[in-house]
Amino acid sequence: MNDVEVIRAETLAGVAHGFLGRRGGVSNGVHAGLNVGTGSDDAPEVVAENRVRATEAVLPGAKLVTLYQVHSADAVTVAEPFAEMLRPHADALVTNRPGLALGILTADCAPVLLADREAGVVGAAHAGWKGAIAGVTDSAIAAMVALGARRDHIYAAIGPCIARASYEVDTGFVHRFLASDPANEHFFADGKPGHAQFDLEAYVAARLAAAGIGRVEAMGLDTYTDADRFYSYRRSTHAHEPDYGRQISIIGLQD
Repeated sequence: MNDVEVIRAETLAGVAHGFLGRRGGVSNGVHAGLNVGTGSDDAPEVVAENRVRATEAVLPGAKLVTLYQVHSADAVTVAEPFAEMLRPHADALVTNRPGLALGILTADCAPVLLADREAGVVGAAHAGWKGAIAGVTDSAIAAMVALGARRDHIYAAIGPCIARASYEVDTGFVHRFLASDPANEHFFADGKPGHAQFDLEAYVAARLAAAGIGRVEAMGLDTYTDADRFYSYRRSTHAHEPDYGRQISIIGLQD
């Protein structure tokens, strides 16, 4: 398992966690590497092996728990593992139970890992633009507080996601964010005519800070430009590839 790359955040030091890319897996072809996407066209047994490798690299012996992600603002509280076929349709999950590895899958969207060390509560959120503007991180924080976490004791880290320089959007996209809050103008830079560049990571960081948590760390890792290290839906689309892999971010409490 030593070839699996685990990227850790200083903010979450002392908590079992990791942002994983594509290094260290057994997938081949367009999925080459540590593809954990059950919704991809990759062989199920290969994806299963990658998921085992990913979990063991972060929290050995833990049970991996993931969601059927739908770009929502919904968060679920996990008390025990659920079967893969019974995954809730949601985009954030939290727990205070040791031995559970909370996993979020991404391929350009922002993975957010959160922890209140003192309360023993952790969370993970999938923040694509739809979930981010709808408040998925707010939902995750609220669910953590319901388990006994304190907002000012919650630390968060934003893992590999598409960077502003790589994220071109149209004016309709911009107007949607400005209608939500005119101050969102700060997250856009000028692009080619009729387009702009959106800073998803900065937007998610601002939402986390506005929620009143203790600390936010943005890793500054661009999935789009680093093909050797990360999967990217947009890069695969631009390259006219038939499918794309998904990477995982994991956090959990040790027994």
